[in-house]
Amino acid sequence: MKIDVLTIDNKKSSVIDLDNTVFGAEVRSDILHRMITWQLAKKRSGNRKTQERSEVTGSRAKIVRQKGSGGARHGDRKVSQFRGGGVAHGPRVRSHKHKLPRKVRNFAMRCALSAKAKEGNLLILNELNCKTEKTKILKNDLKKLPIGKSVLFVPGEKLDSNFVKAINNIPLHDILPIQGANVYDILRKETLVLTKEAAESLTDRLTTKETSNKSKNLSSLKDSQKEAAPKKATSKKATPKKATPKKDNMKKEKK
Repeated sequence: MKIDVLTIDNKKSSVIDLDNTVFGAEVRSDILHRMITWQLAKKRSGNRKTQERSEVTGSRAKIVRQKGSGGARHGDRKVSQFRGGGVAHGPRVRSHKHKLPRKVRNFAMRCALSAKAKEGNLLILNELNCKTEKTKILKNDLKKLPIGKSVLFVPGEKLDSNFVKAINNIPLHDILPIQGANVYDILRKETLVLTKEAAESLTDRLTTKETSNKSKNLSSLKDSQKEAAPKKATSKKATPKKATPKKDNMKKEKK
């Protein structure tokens, strides 16, 4: 899939050929849902806590006698049915993380990039640099680009300090390094802007790992097959056994 590489002034710089397995994959909404649920679950602090019956301070004495009161049978006042008592089966401090296979995570990333490409909300720029950190100048330059109200910029590994300072003052405009590119931030913004370096590194990250894993699996299979192969029987020379005298003959000799 070929796409034009633009400058920040919306002028054509060159053409890049994007990998169809990364930017032209089938968009699976169920995979995207699993990925976003996994990301948001990792963000949860899980620090909700309520006091249970054993944690409420108070007397453990029986409030009424067992018989003759005309009411129900009760113990102490720390039970859940009384005001000020503990909460039954309340939330506890815990982690909401759960496991998601790496293949599913990589597939979700390919789905998110392919969705932006199919919608026409993917732009490739040659670089994201600013001479000054003035937001006004950058805002005027961005008006020339066909971008929406909310934009996510993903440059290469290193971020330009002037561009970061200028973009932070524009609402609904975020910037992430290539290491922090994720499905949730890509989908929650209307337009995705990548640099040429970022597009190439994303392609390498989402394609080379699977091929390396396949090669590792093939090599491990070959090694296991070699180990499981039967060993050839080596011919050994038959050594003559020494003749041992029988017990009867030994007894006769003694007599």
